[in-house]
Amino acid sequence: MYKPYIKPVSAAAPDVKLSESRISKLALLAAWVFGRLYLFLFLGIARIVLRNGKPFFTACQRALAGKSRCIIAFRHPNGGEAQLLLWYILFKLRSRARRGGVRFCRRPYVSFVYGYEVARWGGKLARWIMPGLGSLPVHHAKMDSTGMARIFKVISDGPYPLAIAPEGQVSYTTESVPRLEQGTVRIGFQAAERLEREKKTCPVEILPVSIHFRYGKMGQWSLNKLIRKIERYTGFREDGTDFRGRLERSRNFILEQNEKRYGIQPGPKKNFADRVDLIMDAALDKAEKLLGINPKSNELVERLYHIRQICWDRMIIPGINSLDRLTLLERALADLTAGEAWHASRHMELVDFVWYFRVPVPSETDPLHVKIEYAQNLWDFASRTMGGAYSNRVVNVHPKRVLIQVAPIINLSARLREYKKNKKEAIANAMRDMEEAFLDCIDRASEYQI
Repeated sequence: MYKPYIKPVSAAAPDVKLSESRISKLALLAAWVFGRLYLFLFLGIARIVLRNGKPFFTACQRALAGKSRCIIAFRHPNGGEAQLLLWYILFKLRSRARRGGVRFCRRPYVSFVYGYEVARWGGKLARWIMPGLGSLPVHHAKMDSTGMARIFKVISDGPYPLAIAPEGQVSYTTESVPRLEQGTVRIGFQAAERLEREKKTCPVEILPVSIHFRYGKMGQWSLNKLIRKIERYTGFREDGTDFRGRLERSRNFILEQNEKRYGIQPGPKKNFADRVDLIMDAALDKAEKLLGINPKSNELVERLYHIRQICWDRMIIPGINSLDRLTLLERALADLTAGEAWHASRHMELVDFVWYFRVPVPSETDPLHVKIEYAQNLWDFASRTMGGAYSNRVVNVHPKRVLIQVAPIINLSARLREYKKNKKEAIANAMRDMEEAFLDCIDRASEYQI
């Protein structure tokens, strides 16, 4: 019997309340007791290797001693990077630094910045443990003075580092840097200005960190299993077609289904990226019409963020602690509005993923981690087409080995004179240096086998 892949939302819900961010001993105990088990069972992480750890040790040592303010800018291609880094910094970094000849004056800690939507779809456990571990929520698509005030307070007061993903969200690829948002650099420069006004001499430093997965023999078996799953959903069978051909035919089938969905004529000369661009524009247009809104801007990502925020605000109504006080008519209308927003968000979720899914199809000779990442993304393409979201994305490949690759520190305070003279140029230069640091991490990680 056929069953829908995703169950639609049909009822509105009251606002999600988060407790104030703080360091809770109970949350720390839970992270210590269950953290490593969580990394293995849910993320499949069997081993963690820190490479080029000296800048990591130095940046944390200086920050913990109050001699600097540190922003850890970590890449976010898969979704589990924050949990991994938090656990590693809490429970492994101190001993690892000691072996490298660096001692911390206090136990290391870090405050992670995350989007409010994570608390909305992450469930009760996430809503309890994230504030209890000092993580800081912030809205992406609307003014959030409270969230920004928390962030600047952490940087100004110290001594613990602040961790931000400059990509703004999951980017779905470790082998390239599709896009970086300016938020991390802007926050860093503004914090440096504030510290200067307060006569504090400690510099604001950005530490770029890149995370990479590698797989053993079980990875090949998991890859084959995943491809068979994709083919089951796309109606193909293993028939002797080579590895790349199997991926291409499933990808093309999913692409064609989306073109039919949005009434797009593919055209014989259009390549995959051009066809995806047409699908994204049609999907965002469809979502905006369902929500009854006009495009916020001509920038695709801004449109996407705007749609996402409205969808969440209609499914989980901000500022409403209970829906019991609504009349039956008001409650029914709220439920209908939530259902419409859910369906609009299916179009948004497709765009959220396929913007990044414009990379070449790997061949049999490519590294195993490249093939696995592409197959996982291909499954995500199918999942989003069926109405899925990030929470339906992961098909974990166990066990995986993690390489944490660290780049040299970027001192923003040393660039403060340039920033005051020309903010736009200073931000662009810092962004370019951070992107080059991440690209260098990718190159260095490709040379190292774990």
